[in-house]
Order: sequence, then C-alpha cells, then structure tokens
Amino acid sequence: KTSDEGISSWGWNLNGQHSTYHALFPRAWTIYDGEPDPDLKVSCRQISPFVPHDYRDSSLPTAVFVYTLVNTGKERAKVSLLFTWANSIGGISHLSGDHANEPFMTAKGNPPVTFAVAASETQNVNVTVLPCFGLTEGSFITARKMWGKMMQDGQFDRENFNIGPSMPSSPGETLCAAVSASAWVEPHGKCTIAFALAWRYTKFYGTSERAAVDLVHDALTNYKHWEEEIEKWQSPILEDIRLPEWYKFTLFNELYFLVAGGTVWIDSSSPSADVKCDQDPPIKVESKNIKVTEAEMNCRHSTGFEHTSTSGCDSSTGVGLKQNCSSTIPRKKRSCKHFSHHLKTEDQLDGNEDVGRFLYLEGVEYIMWCTYDVHFYASFALLELFPKIELNIQRDFAKAVLSEDGRKVKFLAEGNYGIRKVRGAVPHDLGTHDPWNEMNAYNIHDTSKWKDLNSKFVLQVYRDFAATGDMAFGIEVWPAVRTAMEYMEQFDRDDDGLIENDGFPDQTYDAWTVHGVSAYCGCLWLAALQAAAAMAQRLGDKFFAETCKTKFFSAKSAFEKKLWNGSYFNYDSGSSSNSKSIQADQLAGQWYTSSSGLGPIFDEFKTRSSLQKIFDFNVMKVKGGRMGAVNGMHPNGKVDESCMQSREVWTGVTYAVAANMLLAGMEEEAFTTAEGIFIAGWSEEGFGYWFQTPEGWTTNGHYRSLIYMRPLAIWSMQWVLSPPKAITEAPKINMMDRIVISPATFSLSLPETRVRKIANKTACFGNSSLQCTC
Repeated sequence: KTSDEGISSWGWNLNGQHSTYHALFPRAWTIYDGEPDPDLKVSCRQISPFVPHDYRDSSLPTAVFVYTLVNTGKERAKVSLLFTWANSIGGISHLSGDHANEPFMTAKGNPPVTFAVAASETQNVNVTVLPCFGLTEGSFITARKMWGKMMQDGQFDRENFNIGPSMPSSPGETLCAAVSASAWVEPHGKCTIAFALAWRYTKFYGTSERAAVDLVHDALTNYKHWEEEIEKWQSPILEDIRLPEWYKFTLFNELYFLVAGGTVWIDSSSPSADVKCDQDPPIKVESKNIKVTEAEMNCRHSTGFEHTSTSGCDSSTGVGLKQNCSSTIPRKKRSCKHFSHHLKTEDQLDGNEDVGRFLYLEGVEYIMWCTYDVHFYASFALLELFPKIELNIQRDFAKAVLSEDGRKVKFLAEGNYGIRKVRGAVPHDLGTHDPWNEMNAYNIHDTSKWKDLNSKFVLQVYRDFAATGDMAFGIEVWPAVRTAMEYMEQFDRDDDGLIENDGFPDQTYDAWTVHGVSAYCGCLWLAALQAAAAMAQRLGDKFFAETCKTKFFSAKSAFEKKLWNGSYFNYDSGSSSNSKSIQADQLAGQWYTSSSGLGPIFDEFKTRSSLQKIFDFNVMKVKGGRMGAVNGMHPNGKVDESCMQSREVWTGVTYAVAANMLLAGMEEEAFTTAEGIFIAGWSEEGFGYWFQTPEGWTTNGHYRSLIYMRPLAIWSMQWVLSPPKAITEAPKINMMDRIVISPATFSLSLPETRVRKIANKTACFGNSSLQCTC
C-alpha cells in the first residue's frame, strides 16, 4: 500500500509458491527457492540452545538465524537482509509511549542493556543500522522511508552509529530499530549471514551493563557448537531405521511445549539471593572482536545503540534494548561470573548444583502451574532430557503433600466449600497467582477427594528414583510417599485393599463420572502399591514394603473380580449405561510400573487382550485409526457419548496407550495408534494443530484446549524404545510373594502415623529404618 507509512508499504514480492518450512525442534529451516529472485536460493536456519542435560546453555534466552545465500545465476548479486525490531521493553507494549532510541559509544556508566539484536560482520558482510524508525506518518523516519532507503542503497548510512538521542515516542506510537547485513555473492557462489537475538540474563552473565551484548555475541560465536550438540542428541533417533519417519520428527516437535507452555524457570530461594555483584567485570572474549549496536529502554523507555570500531575479521553488530528505571527492582539470586560458552567445561553442571525451580502451564487456556495429573503423562520428556528439573518438580510436590492451607474455597461443580489444600493430599497444581504458596488454583472439584493424584505422585517418584538412582532424592521424598499412601486408605470403604470412586468425576477425566471401583483409578492404585513396596524395600523400610505387598495382593484380587469381563476391564463396577465402556486409559498403572522396571500387575493374557480390545475398538473404529484413541467406546462399537470427555480423543493419552502397547510387544498396533495423532494434528491432511497440539479433539476434529502439556507423553514411547540402563537393570520385587503379617498390622500405616482426611500432624514412622527428625 503506497499510501501507508507503516510496514504494509514495504514491497513484498514473495508468494510462497516455491518456499517451504521444515521443523525439527529446537531447529527450523525456511527455504526460499527462487523467491523473490529467480536466481537466488535463500535458506534460513533457526537455532535455539535447547541441549539435553546442558542446563546452563539451555537456559540462555537467545536465538540465532543463519541465512545461506546461493547465487544460481550468471551475474554477481548484491543481497541485503534486514532484521527489524519494535522497542517495547519497560512498558506494557510497544504502544506504551515514552520510548526512545539513543546511540552511544560505550556501555560504561550507562544503564544495563536488556535486549539486543545483532548481525555478524565479516570481510564479505557489511553490517549497518538504523537506530529508530516509526510506523506512522508523524515519525521522523517512517517504515516506508526506511524501506525506500534499503531499496535504493541496500544498506544504511555508517554515520548512523553516531546519531544522538531521539525524541521519546508518544503513546500509541511504535518505535523500531533495524540491523542490515549486505554481501556480494559471486555467480554459483554462496555466502552466510548470521543474526542473533538475546535479552539481558544475569544467571551466567552477571549484572554487567554489557550482559545482553555479551550474550548476543556469544550466540553468534557459539551457535555452531550448539548445532553439533543438538545433532549428536537427535541423530541416533533420526537414523534408527526401526522408527517411522513421522514419529521421528513428531517426537522432537512436541517438545515445543517446554518453551512455549508459559514456562518459568527461576533460581531457588537462598539467603544470598540479594547479593549484589554489579561491579564484576565481564570476562573478555579473545576469539572474536565485537562490534555491537545496542538499544536501551528505561522508565522514560530510553533506547540506545553502541558501535565500537574494530579491525577484526569477524565481529557482531546489532541493536539492543535496556532498562534504566530509577525505581528499585527486586532481585533474584544472581551469579557474579560472566559466562562465555567457549570457556566452560564439558560437564555443564556439577552433580550437586541446584538447577532452580521450574513451572510450566497445563496449557495456555488452563492457566495452572505444573498440573500434576497431566504432568504424570508429560514428565517423561523432562526426565529423559532434563532429569534434575524433573526431580525438583517432584520435590516441590513432596513438600506440598506434607502441607496444609486452611483457607476456605468454594468448589464450582458441587457448590460446596472446603479448604484449599488438605494435608496428605497431592495438590492438583502449584497455583496460578502465587505458585508454591497458594496451590490448587483448580476449583471445579475438591481434588483432595480425587483418586488418581496420590497414586500418580507415588508412581512418578518411584520412576524418577529408579531411573536416576538418586538415593538422596529417594530418602528426601520418602516421608511424603508414605503419607500419600496412608491418605488413600480412607477411600477403601470395604477393607478389600482397593480404593473406590465416589460417584463424581474424581480424577483427571473431570467431567466423566465414576461409580465404585474404576479401571483407571484402581489400576493406578495397584501400581502405586507395587511402586511403594519397591521403594520401601530399596530404602530399608521393610515393614512398609511388606504391608504394601500384602495389600496389593488383596486389592488385585478384588480389582480383577469386579472389573475383568474376559477381554478387558470394565470402566467401573457401577450399573450406569457406560460402566462396561472400554476406556483407552484403563491400564495406566500397568504402563507406569512397566516403564519403571517393575514387574507386570496382570498376567500377559489380560494385558494384551485389553490392549487389543482398545486397538480394535477405540482406535480402529474411529476414522479407521487415523485420529488416535477415543477415550470411551461401548462394546457395541459406538463411541461413549455419556460426557464431553468420554467422546474425545486425548492426544497425550493416545501416546501413553501406544507406549503401553510397545511394552506389551505390540509394536505395529502402537505406531498405528500414535500415528493417528500425527495424521490428525500434524500432517497436511489433518486439522492444522502443529505446534499447538490440543488436549483433545472430537471425532469431527473439533479441538479443546490448544497448546497443552499432555502430548509430551510421546516421550514415554521413546522411553520404552530406549530405556535407561538404570531401569533395565533395576532390582525386581516379586509382588506375588505373600508375606505373613498379623491382622493388626494389615493397615498401611502404623497407628501413630495414620493420616486422616484432614490431618494436623504427621508423626515419625515408628518402624522405619530411615532417620527422621520431627
């Protein structure tokens, strides 16, 4: 639009007909094949330092965009690339007003830079900047004029590095900056241009004014190393001829949620959290000369630029943003040492170093941190790739189990009141507004009466304990494990060792009512008994191990008697119209125990028969297996329409069912089941849910809750395909060995340790061999 002064005036001539996008998280490639110039092939590869087990580099807030220019023509070509950025630091948005751009020659004595964009300058690549331009007619330099300058000259004026402060922007006005990189490309030659984006980060770069500048420089210096490390991680999977192609890239691309799921990663609280280290000088980088253009923002949202002339062959020139507020900003714990990648050792963190506290949302529509019944499925990804983060999440929930919050809460579904957090109950989530301190933001039902959360806690803790071999972790969380198991005794109302549901949706399927014994919660409880027994035995709490084994034997007998119908386990033991439904998730407990190196709960016939029934009905009778596994299916082959969730296909549950099939040796059925999620969610013939995989969809493809945590469960399939050595070699416990225990000790807990529905105190474990201090 030639009449517009904003970005719509730019001369776009790209229709995308010959351009393609490729994704393999954490990398992506965009190929412009002869667009917009028929003799020019441009590729952009995007790299973010998401490197498994490298907590330091994976925490860095930076990304690199590497362009490769290939001239297929017969003439020399001058190519210019433009990186633009809107100045929004320090305000509510880029329209807040009072932003200003200011060039400066040195950061010394100036407020710290909080944002930086840069390009790498080489002998063949010339980098120039435009410190500020606007999107409206009143701007001194408009977006249209900026574009015209680039069209005419292919670069900005070198004098721009010396421009003085600009006038502050007005409310509603957007102030932008640009970095240009231009190069000559010979006929049949190629050239590489790298841009980087970073923001100020104090954990490994200190509070130096140049923190963002140093980080963006290091990104341009070290991105090739990151690429190498990512390739080392991904190549064994990508080159595994056993695996379907769709599975390989879906496995990696589902990891997008770990960075897009509202993730918060902060330092753990410590007495030294407020220690200042502003005077720490940055470590000098010797391998590269640096030429940086910075932008800054402060409470008048002042933005500035820096350019230092060097004679080096390779340097970085860019734009950065910084904040210069006169008010006091609360500080978190900060490292006083500037960190540069090429100075660090291969071991990214020593074994005892704390990796901080981690939160991620259930989904962008369900805004609750670390929703635990969903993390149960998703946690395989963190355990596989960043196990120290996973252990810290479990530590947070272990502390929560032993806590109580007596504040009154109204539960919306039933309209009754209760307290926010009951001691002994695993919380549904870590909160929303005040995480860790105000848990259970979920208030539809009273989750202290849910029947899956405590079992899921015990199962996750044991799996993590077994996989990592971290004995200190096991000892630390064991009191919470015992308390969580003891708490569940109140739901065994007929003393057969098996818990019963209470006629409302008291589990993760929170719209799907359950009556009596349920396949889902009952199987989880059997698995929790098995896991608790194994963990108790390994920690030396022999009495509790024997108690859990005895209760398991009784509960298993009751479970099979009440639910097994000859080919699968009924949905529940009630008499409702859906009590005999085939639930896709009926063997969730079996999935977890087998994934943790424990023995099977049921005999092989029952397990394989149930999974085959799920495959034949829940999977193949829905669009020929091209949508995943529907949650509920009647034995007559019709979808269970009793509620919203029974008729949905849940993406993460489908991946979990597929993992269970792999464990049972049903490889073909497993990949067919999981492929339905790929076809419906990720393929070109599907519904277009890539990088926003929802919780679920109906058989018509209507989604619910985009960008959801549970689909990370695809990593449970990889866990089965490549189990850690600690799991495959884990000591087995024979749950079928009957232990002679007197009737007086049949209860899970000793009298002095029993946890009531709302307990005020948890005493020492009298017969435990563990040391404990009250």
